[in-house]
Amino acid sequence: MDVEIRANGGALTPAQRRRLRAEIARQLPGLLAGRVAWAAGRGRGRAEPARVPDSRAARAAEELARAELSAPVLEHSFRTYLFGKALAGLDGAAYDDEVAYIACLLHDLNLGTPTAGRCFAVAGGERAAAFALGAGLAPERADAVGAAVAAHITPGVAANTGDPGGFVSAGAAVDVIGARIGELDRGWVGEVLAEHPRHGWKKVALAAFRAEAAAVPQGRTALLMASGFALTVRLAPFPE
Repeated sequence: MDVEIRANGGALTPAQRRRLRAEIARQLPGLLAGRVAWAAGRGRGRAEPARVPDSRAARAAEELARAELSAPVLEHSFRTYLFGKALAGLDGAAYDDEVAYIACLLHDLNLGTPTAGRCFAVAGGERAAAFALGAGLAPERADAVGAAVAAHITPGVAANTGDPGGFVSAGAAVDVIGARIGELDRGWVGEVLAEHPRHGWKKVALAAFRAEAAAVPQGRTALLMASGFALTVRLAPFPE
């Protein structure tokens, strides 16, 4: 599905919309159960030691992220990687840490700068892939970075944290809507938030999602917003 979505600039066909609506509905009970588990402090997941890749491409991606992203989006990108790493560990998933790290740092490159009829994740994926290739990644791994960025807002992809797109999606979903947060250690999450503060992330994210939905009414963000996404963002169990 994501290949077709990318080919269409992010526009969904009626069949794709039906499939993604069903996936969104399927995930709602898990969100509620996760909030209960979080309140009870049952989670044990953590990314420790939380080392980040130190390759030439990884360092270049961090430099680009720090240069182009606002503080709220930059810190969200770091939290996305850490949360994704913790969940992949819980899942026992094997993943390419360098690809995952670069994709997490660059997954919202185009968020907040909507283009009419052009999904921010698709456009951002193209930029991220080109950047990763120029930074020294092999073509297939640079393509994996771009595909992960393009796929990360597709409902359902987070189920596979061994896939770069699933890794990014799972980590971002913790930070945006609190998905699977009940599986994470509360103390460790507090440490992540202290190191990478949210800077009013909910307000920033919702403003960006609304602008994106208006610019790309046939895209995934618009579908999410029409399916109650704003409420799930507001209810995410983060103090802001």
